[in-house]
Amino acid sequence: MDYNSEYAAAGAGIGAGMIIFWLAVMVLVYASLWKIFVKAGKPGWAAIIPIYNAIILIEIVGKPTIWILWLLIPCVNIVFGIWLTNLLSKSFGKTEGYTVGLILLPIVFYPLLGFGDARYLGPSAAEAQQGFNNPNNPFGVNNPFNDPKDPFNQPPTTPNA
Repeated sequence: MDYNSEYAAAGAGIGAGMIIFWLAVMVLVYASLWKIFVKAGKPGWAAIIPIYNAIILIEIVGKPTIWILWLLIPCVNIVFGIWLTNLLSKSFGKTEGYTVGLILLPIVFYPLLGFGDARYLGPSAAEAQQGFNNPNNPFGVNNPFNDPKDPFNQPPTTPNA
């Protein structure tokens, strides 16, 4: 085989160009994550540390830190990663359509989220952790599920023998 042909040089040039392009994309995505973390009030340098950035992202969306275990289990991490991405977009006031964009075109949508005018609104999962004490509770103070005077809401009593 002749490795001194122009085809070898062209292949090496294409490979080097792809590596440079990939590095540029990674710098853009990590710079966007840095800006997202700063907007959420977290340290920006946390975006470049591999597992720690996932922990900080979990804190940003308001989920318990135990979620890091779900993100480390193969196949399960895909579902929880999509869920985490959805909560991230909702934490910045975006819709599910923006979540689809974050998943399918991260090179476009993460910079829009980080460098754009999106504002961090707070953890989107926090309302789920508050339960019925949530101010967004549709029942308000008239929660039918916590009425201690309701005879149908009492545990059953056993008859005395």
